[in-house]
Amino acid sequence: MSFFQTFVNYAKMVKFSHTLFALPFAGLSVVLALLETPHTGQELIKRILLVLVCMVSARNAAMGFNRLVDEVYDKKNPRTANRELPSGILKKSSVKNFTIFFSLVFLISCYFISLQIFFLSFLALGIILFYSYTKRFTWLCHYILGLGIGIAPTGAWLSVNDKWNLVPILWSIGLMFHISGFDILYSTQDRDFDEKEGLHSIPVRFGISSALWIARFNHIFSTILLFLGGYFANLGWIYYIFLAIISLLFFVEHTLVSPTDLSKVPIAFFHINASISIILFLGIFLDKYSLILDAIRSKF
Repeated sequence: MSFFQTFVNYAKMVKFSHTLFALPFAGLSVVLALLETPHTGQELIKRILLVLVCMVSARNAAMGFNRLVDEVYDKKNPRTANRELPSGILKKSSVKNFTIFFSLVFLISCYFISLQIFFLSFLALGIILFYSYTKRFTWLCHYILGLGIGIAPTGAWLSVNDKWNLVPILWSIGLMFHISGFDILYSTQDRDFDEKEGLHSIPVRFGISSALWIARFNHIFSTILLFLGGYFANLGWIYYIFLAIISLLFFVEHTLVSPTDLSKVPIAFFHINASISIILFLGIFLDKYSLILDAIRSKF
């Protein structure tokens, strides 16, 4: 197998294209933290680049670990049987090495940001890896996944600014409900399989119809928290226009899926989910555009 093909196979396994859509969640904290950070010049550039490395390496480690832990179920599930690991395209030992490598890259990158981030990195890594086991014993697994992804804004803020702040915490919680809602929708596809295998999820515990309503309430909570994040960050009308667009996308996404028709779940999950992070980032960046440019000029 050529190096290029191997790279493509690993990129498919971790869904690298989705990593690119996850980056704006860290980016929205970075651009606002620039307005307050005491760091300048090379130190600030180093921290921003390390945030990028941390985001990519953490997600690669989490996806690799998830594929390892779920291999036994992925082989049985017709929807996932053609994934790289259960189909034999990638070897289990290679995926283990892949996961260990990116876990170490994440921890080392955090160390070079600050000691605070390094100590917190073990908790963050523990959460994103632990998620893969939660489907075995709790229907709250969706919220563990949401938490694992949701810590990105707070982690990025602390990496650039060093100080805790309410704003990234609100965005982190909002992101947690946003991701949890989408994961609940996505898991409706496997409701029958999960029940048969003794796996836990909200669709298994409460049924498809109730699960869809729970997902809707998740996205309502997410919108409220994103609104509060904008309020406490002193964002203006541009941000709220973009937030209104996100709310509309939530509405459209929930109109695509019904208890009797789950065929459009992949469209709702991948396309809409991918666009929301970019829209949120653009809303914040454009709202604070002039201040961000002034901060960049003064710090670099």
